[in-house]
Amino acid sequence: MKTLRATELRITYIGGPTALIEMGGLRLLTDPTFDPAATECPTKLYTLKKSASPAVSPDALRHVDAVLLSHDHHFDNLDRAGRALLESVDNVLTTTAGAERTVGRAYGLATWETIALPTPSGRALRITGTPARHGPPDGDRGPVTGFLLVFADAPEDCLHISGDTVWYEGIKEVARQFAIKIALLYMGAETVPQVGPAHLTMTAEEGVLAARAFASATIGPLRCEGWERFTESRAEIQKAFETAGIQHRLCWLKPGVPLVFSRK
Repeated sequence: MKTLRATELRITYIGGPTALIEMGGLRLLTDPTFDPAATECPTKLYTLKKSASPAVSPDALRHVDAVLLSHDHHFDNLDRAGRALLESVDNVLTTTAGAERTVGRAYGLATWETIALPTPSGRALRITGTPARHGPPDGDRGPVTGFLLVFADAPEDCLHISGDTVWYEGIKEVARQFAIKIALLYMGAETVPQVGPAHLTMTAEEGVLAARAFASATIGPLRCEGWERFTESRAEIQKAFETAGIQHRLCWLKPGVPLVFSRK
């Protein structure tokens, strides 16, 4: 595999909400979901079912420096194989509530709290917990966090990972405070009829609103496939961005294929 320069970022989409992010010599994994297709995850009210296998197996990942876990209480963000992987990871960053439940070395990151991970080159990668709301204000599905990644010596060059959230004031605040260059948005307009009709992740139209707020950002949709219960696919997202005239800012990540971005 090609060695990254210090100014490069590599993202490998694995499936669903799961992606491997390599930057500054660190390897970071978002919401680990590695169970095979057709796996069923029953809860008291409903059963989640995977529709696609991961493009990369846990064994092929090699070392992971940190897991960025938006929340631990839903199987489609942390399935059985993903939970097993946490035991071998030194750093798991998640919600404060999730840190009390999660195996491994979990740390609960409060909203707007920042920690720094040292890189092999001596730089500091600052990771900030960002607001997220998993559904409507009167029926969200428990605490969730997003993440903001930026090197201390390049504050104008930020990567945002939305986590499971809808478009709301908290996402606007992220845009107001940070110069986002890449936004990985959890989309697909997921619904769970057994708990209500509202969507729990961003719709295509909300993705457009986020893109306009992150006016200089490349938009990488995540979490719009791989599990059942998504009501919008890549096609709906692509059409919404084309209608808005900003389709050139969409970056579709191909499962299992690393994509390299140049950074400052």
